[in-house]
Amino acid sequence: MADPTPAGPYGYNLPAYGGGSLADVLPSVAGALSVPEEQNILDLPPAPRYAVLLLDGLGWNLLRRNAEVAPYLSSLAARSLTAGVPSTTAASLTSLGTGLPPGAHGIVGYTSIVPETGALLNALQWDAPVDPRKWQPHRTVFERVAAAGVAVRNVSKARFDTSGLTAAAFRGSAHRGADTVEDRLDATRFASREGRSSLVYVYDSQLDYTGHGQGSESWQWRKELAAADAFASQVRSALPRDAVLVVVADHGMIDVAPENRVDLDAEPALTEGLRLIGGESRFRHLYCVDGAAGDVLATYRERVGDKALVLSREEAIARGWFGPVDERVAPRLGDVVVAALGPLALVAGRRYPQEAGLIGLHGSLTEDEMMIPLLVDAG
Repeated sequence: MADPTPAGPYGYNLPAYGGGSLADVLPSVAGALSVPEEQNILDLPPAPRYAVLLLDGLGWNLLRRNAEVAPYLSSLAARSLTAGVPSTTAASLTSLGTGLPPGAHGIVGYTSIVPETGALLNALQWDAPVDPRKWQPHRTVFERVAAAGVAVRNVSKARFDTSGLTAAAFRGSAHRGADTVEDRLDATRFASREGRSSLVYVYDSQLDYTGHGQGSESWQWRKELAAADAFASQVRSALPRDAVLVVVADHGMIDVAPENRVDLDAEPALTEGLRLIGGESRFRHLYCVDGAAGDVLATYRERVGDKALVLSREEAIARGWFGPVDERVAPRLGDVVVAALGPLALVAGRRYPQEAGLIGLHGSLTEDEMMIPLLVDAG
């Protein structure tokens, strides 16, 4: 889908929903497992057992730039996919689990408004009284695969077992809490041998954590990439011979220097007309008081210039950023959305001080943030 507006000096990527996005991975795995009515559009190899390892924050460009640090991952059959919009963990994990774009599953950002109450929901912490099964009502791919008789397991930290995001994105999979590398490998080894056919999902967050705190161009990030590479190789070794390992990511990452951060809380003009600031610093959902959206749109366009795309909700929907948008989901999107393209982070130092101090960021449509790897090891 072509975007009608040039990006100025900064390029960006549109999501390839339905033919090359993260949302297409699990439906293709299901097809490769011979689950009826599931389409293997990514042409994954047929097999009775699959493991899907998601390395949070491993962008396609980051992996290519640091290939020598990750010899195992770099040796695998590879192609690039896109994340959805916004390119952030909560939206991406739900797209992975449901096979749907954000406009359908309804988790549209790190934080977004609950239209019925006016509260702000942090989808990672699930800190608002919202039923995740109603917030995201669609059947997950895990539920569809399990209904076909495939043993389905979800291996991640124990605290995620009761999280709202797990219920929204991964219901249908039996959660196995595993807080150490050894625990994850043991759980994967066991789960991958259950039943006649199996699907194991394994999640690791350390690359993302290190990138946020130290930057994705830091030696600490490269050290963590080497550890992730070793872990991925160990996961492969833990699987039976007839299993296929797929390694994916939820988004990439870029580093933004302090001098390129705009603090919305420090510029009164940037909070005038706003009732809530959602999203994150690279992709803001701005929720406006009645009648103020036009002024907010004009103010932000003047302030950020060509370093961001500033669109109304209707414009962003029309461009297909979120895929087809359900009627129940549209009010969760900002009245105005701001997608940073250049070296820019829209922080809110008073409201979100922890986020304002992060170095590595993501959420927007640049190639570094949007493009993710699909790596396949068929044994």
